[in-house]
Amino acid sequence: MGVDDADAIDPELCPTASGIPMLGLGTWQNTGDQCAESVRTALEMGYRHVDTAQGYDNEAAVGEGIAQADVDREEIFLATKVSTSNLAHDDVLETTRASLDRLGVDYVDLLYVHWPARTYDPEGTLSAFSKLYDDGLIENVGVSNFQPAQLEEAVDVCDAPILANQIECHPLLPQEEVREACEHYDIEVVAYSPLARGGVFDQPEIREIADEHAVTEVQVSLAWLREKGITAIPKATGEAHIRDNFESLTLELDREDIDAIDAIQETNRTIDPGFAPWN
Repeated sequence: MGVDDADAIDPELCPTASGIPMLGLGTWQNTGDQCAESVRTALEMGYRHVDTAQGYDNEAAVGEGIAQADVDREEIFLATKVSTSNLAHDDVLETTRASLDRLGVDYVDLLYVHWPARTYDPEGTLSAFSKLYDDGLIENVGVSNFQPAQLEEAVDVCDAPILANQIECHPLLPQEEVREACEHYDIEVVAYSPLARGGVFDQPEIREIADEHAVTEVQVSLAWLREKGITAIPKATGEAHIRDNFESLTLELDREDIDAIDAIQETNRTIDPGFAPWN
């Protein structure tokens, strides 16, 4: 059963940054039938941005959810990522086509380099992305987990424009330096783990603002990111959490709220593999 019309949220509520709906559904650690159901539920509720990756092992399930949803493909902003083991030039071309097959689509709206690590070679990798862009198999090129130095190099060698850099970003990891670099290169910021994997619930400043507005800490954190011009892709599986995230679009924080969150001193990076470019 689909989401009732009365329960759907108008997709027009969601602002866009350079064409990217500023709130999306993250699908990390969501697989199989549950993933397909989450995607279908989110799309029929009003979401228009879905994020996946080769490394999540759920592209087929995401594609199934898209196929089941009563939403036209052209209305959906679909993003996936090429794994670090597949970033050699020819592997990018081959595995991206395999991703399209698993997703059941002719193109993706955004294809990311998942990490600048392992088989990543700036010229070889990004020339393959440019070819996919020229061939119409991807609408936009993205990078993920890139630091300012990697961004500068990528912009220099990539023939296609780079639309977005997906990074961990939330009130406990505001990433000012990376965000400044993205602004310099006219690259949008997309935030994964935007709730610090639950860490925002432990912040008294966020709890106090949530109480004042009679909303959840989730909605406060997502609204803060939106106020900063950052697209968020929180993971959610059940309908209640999917709705809680989407209803953050109705929350407007005032200057005092934003300043209070900006002043949080705690730092919490939740994703920190040894091959990360900041290590």
